Amino acid sequence: MPTCSGYRGKLAAGAPPMHPWPVPHLLQVLCPGIAAVRAGGKGCCGAGCCGNRCRMLRSVFCSAFGLLGAIYCLAVSGAGLQIGPKCLMNGKWDYHFQETSGGYLLNNTQWNLCEEPPHVVPWNVTLFSLLMTASGLEIILCGTQLVNAVIGVFCGDCRKKGTAE
Repeated sequence: MPTCSGYRGKLAAGAPPMHPWPVPHLLQVLCPGIAAVRAGGKGCCGAGCCGNRCRMLRSVFCSAFGLLGAIYCLAVSGAGLQIGPKCLMNGKWDYHFQETSGGYLLNNTQWNLCEEPPHVVPWNVTLFSLLMTASGLEIILCGTQLVNAVIGVFCGDCRKKGTAE
């Protein structure tokens, strides 16, 4: 498994800039999850039928926010797979696989044409494939929760007094 220790934190001349960890995207995933968990308690919405509908409405917004983030992740990952990685080929840093419109994915012999960074094409394919899988799963889960929450807002779950909760 290749490591980045050979680079010692220095970039080669003309190399693309390194980006920090995508904290805003992490927050976009965590905020709806935390809010959805907290939506189950009594909180500021109160108790009873109206309180439940208020919590379900908050769940609608959280699920919609998570769904939008998942769709964004799916679109960016798909574009990343189609364009291919930025790499050094023939002394030039560029997106050399962009013209293939994703055809490079089926032709493994082209993967070794990138001189720097080493093994960037398999890494790129693995990363974006995992992101697409995770965002697809998130779309299913957030979409299901969104439908559930919308039904909860309109139909509620009011019970008659004396029934077990």
